[in-house]
Amino acid sequence: MVLYEMTDKRNYVPKNQSQSWENYINPVSNSTFCLLLITFDSMLSKWFLLQGRSIFLLLIGLAILTPIGLNYYVKIFTNSYRYNDPANIPPENVAIVFGAGVWADGTPSPMLADRVQAAVDLYKLGRIRKILMTGDNSSPYYNEVKAMMIYAEEKGVPNSDITLDYAGFSTYESCYRAKEIFGVKQAVLITQSYHLPRAVYTCRALGVEAVGLGTPDWGKFRNNSMIQYSVREVFAVVKALWEVHITRPKPTFMGSFEGIPGIEDRN
Repeated sequence: MVLYEMTDKRNYVPKNQSQSWENYINPVSNSTFCLLLITFDSMLSKWFLLQGRSIFLLLIGLAILTPIGLNYYVKIFTNSYRYNDPANIPPENVAIVFGAGVWADGTPSPMLADRVQAAVDLYKLGRIRKILMTGDNSSPYYNEVKAMMIYAEEKGVPNSDITLDYAGFSTYESCYRAKEIFGVKQAVLITQSYHLPRAVYTCRALGVEAVGLGTPDWGKFRNNSMIQYSVREVFAVVKALWEVHITRPKPTFMGSFEGIPGIEDRN
């Protein structure tokens, strides 16, 4: 004979049967619970995957948009200091001409020749009195500033009105040395239009009250070349902002103060 005890109004269990919690779990409910766990885990994994993709896409977007935004900032900031017509340039004592490529025979590349020619034009218009030519002379076989000087002299600029900076290895170093080594406080900067915003911004950030004359680039030089220069310029602007606002590195070469005779007295 089996004895029963009442557990509730509906169920009777044998008295000698184990009453552990497993006996009260419905097999159907157990399966449903497992299915819910699997479903939740799958949904959670998908959510994290989607979030990871979103964060990755956000980082990619920031990596693309940040340099572009910084370039627009530099262009807007320097807009009122940049000119395309030599006749509109306000008179200054000195122009700074930035170096560029030189051919194997020592003659300036077309871009460099355009920059020097613009300085010659300003000189003959009476807009400037002195020309500071800054560029790369890191090798005995490569001399940007000498090529610039010869070109300007052949166009009628006297040697006494030309000063050479042989250690202008970058736009930043050229601006830094112009102020600290040559004592330039105000200047007209001459370079191609695509490069001009960075040059003006850098010099002004380093304490030179600069305006700029942009020489032609798009429409004059090959599109493939201009695309390469322009893409490189986007990242060069980011580097320039980092240098002038964060690190302020010293130039490769400093040296002692040299000055430019005659630039102290302004017209």
